[in-house]
Amino acid sequence: MGRTQTVLALESSCDDTAAAVLRKNASGETQILSSIVRGQDSLHAAYGGVVPEIAARAHAEILDLCVEEALDVAQTPLQDIDAIAVTAGPGLIGGVVSGVMCAKGLALATGKPLYGINHLAGHALTPRLTDNVPFPYLMLLVSGGHCQFLLVKGPDDFKRIGGTIDDAPGEAFDKIARLLALPQPGGPSVEQAAQRGYTKRFSLPRPLLDRTGCDMSFSGLKTAVLRARDGLVRDQGGLYPQDQADLSAGFQAAVVDVLAEKTSRAMHQYHQLSPSTATLCVAGGVAANMAIRARLETVARDNGAGFVAPPLALCTDNAAMIGFAALERMADHPPDDLTLAARPRWPLDAKSPAMLGSGKKGAKA
Repeated sequence: MGRTQTVLALESSCDDTAAAVLRKNASGETQILSSIVRGQDSLHAAYGGVVPEIAARAHAEILDLCVEEALDVAQTPLQDIDAIAVTAGPGLIGGVVSGVMCAKGLALATGKPLYGINHLAGHALTPRLTDNVPFPYLMLLVSGGHCQFLLVKGPDDFKRIGGTIDDAPGEAFDKIARLLALPQPGGPSVEQAAQRGYTKRFSLPRPLLDRTGCDMSFSGLKTAVLRARDGLVRDQGGLYPQDQADLSAGFQAAVVDVLAEKTSRAMHQYHQLSPSTATLCVAGGVAANMAIRARLETVARDNGAGFVAPPLALCTDNAAMIGFAALERMADHPPDDLTLAARPRWPLDAKSPAMLGSGKKGAKA
């Protein structure tokens, strides 16, 4: 039997400012006592996407307020917190720095241990928080900036077996929304428009399905939508609501087809681990897309596996997942010190070759 541990967590890697308090009891059960998320959609709406400088400034202005609210909702004073956890990367560096500096200040002022957490590990471990999924499980982490298949064997043991070689699906959804003059954030807008659309009106590609393996590409699909849109504008002098709906539906259907086929291939590699309970999990912001969820659940069933997708509130960026990842690490890892650095790039599987190249800041994915 362990002891009860309470952690305060911060998340500020993109355009959501978040704080949460989690408690793990002596029997190992974890409870989310509070989860506060403050989005920035209104600040970025006029720019068609997230502006890093605006995001970083907004994080710095409200992080302390989110922390205060999280503690109040959890009815837990700061002195009763056992550890401070914070996203230390990857992400927009200004936002990550804001969170890390706030967490360092809290750790220094209280004398509490500090844990820097990989944002992607937070997403990848969420199924254990919500459903106590046993290791190993297959994770499709699909978000605005990342898309990869991971064999999750432990809190710090991630094996990447495929991923995107260019745009992540969430990034592609945002770009398609801009091409079609739909509101940002693009994912929900395209999904909503697709519900009114005809998926087969336009012939759109399913990139890399003719190649073996689990790698994906979405850049060419985005270009195909652009060309279809330009053809409509040229031929009819503009883009009409039904055009937006049909292009959205065709694009989303193509993404779903690619993810489904590549997931099926990843399942074959996963089964080689002979898991006692086979489980396909999906996490990240794009996991909130209901068409993607439904198709992946079918893939899991066809491959003899269970399917776990987090509640919608835990798909998008949040601090609860960061706190849980810290609780998973605390038993076997010492805390970080005040030299903890913010990292714009931080691959989960450092042993695999970088898929998107690397530079002075390290591997991108």
